[in-house]
Amino acid sequence: MALPSISVVLTILLLLQILKTDAKVSSIIVFGDSTVDSGNNNYIPTVLKSNFKPYGRDFDGGRATGRFSNGRVPTDFISEAFGLKTAVPAYLDPAYTIKDFATGVCFASAGTGYDNFTSKVLSVIPLWKELEYYKEYQSRLRDYLGNDKGNEVLAGSEENIVDRAASDGLLAAGENNKLSIRRRCIDEYNKVAMDFNQQLQALVETLNKELSGLRLVFVNPYATLYDIIQNPHSFGFEHSAIACCGTGRFEMSYLCGEDSGLSCSDANQYVFWDSFHPTEKTNGILANYAVKTYLAVFLQ
Repeated sequence: MALPSISVVLTILLLLQILKTDAKVSSIIVFGDSTVDSGNNNYIPTVLKSNFKPYGRDFDGGRATGRFSNGRVPTDFISEAFGLKTAVPAYLDPAYTIKDFATGVCFASAGTGYDNFTSKVLSVIPLWKELEYYKEYQSRLRDYLGNDKGNEVLAGSEENIVDRAASDGLLAAGENNKLSIRRRCIDEYNKVAMDFNQQLQALVETLNKELSGLRLVFVNPYATLYDIIQNPHSFGFEHSAIACCGTGRFEMSYLCGEDSGLSCSDANQYVFWDSFHPTEKTNGILANYAVKTYLAVFLQ
């Protein structure tokens, strides 16, 4: 009998499909942007990459895998919490096979967005293409496991979830976001994020009613991350206004290259690794919060 799929929306641009068998999570499938990209951008012609030091310096073996952090990203911690891999492999990485992807795979691409124009600007993988890769993955997994087992693992689909979320007009208020090197919270944009999250929560509730056999959970780490930023010492950090990489004010990707020689010595003292992305320590805190609260229902 085909099992229902369980999907989780963790952040604005992260969609997880979590498959559960007899109270055991058997697979985690990741869609999203640079917050969860585990290396797909390494294999496409884009300038938005992080497969060089100092990125990944605290990852296992000190490898720059293409994750936009000094180490692991939130989905890696979530996967480990479910007793799966400690690091979710990137779908485009030729070092992995369908056997590796059977218990977890990442389709995320740094720089992507709900609007296709967002991904086009930086020549990254748009969300619709992430879904195309997922369909390809379904076929490969069925070939590997056999139709019956493959269909059991892949029961249900979250394709409509992403399409609906992208087309409901929830992101209109964010069209005029501007890049600023000032390391401070901007109330206007925080309000946009909170309003978006409220609408997304309502959408998730609607989809849970409309799509039988599908279980959606919206994980909203906004309040926790905001608390970390406002009260870094309470979480064991020294710095939240500047990042570890470079000067800590505006650098990311190639501007954070090792040649700059400016990166901090201990990333665990910083909330942010570069000007946009959290450190591994922050990612771990946010993932732990998600697992113990919103995702705890999948561990029972």
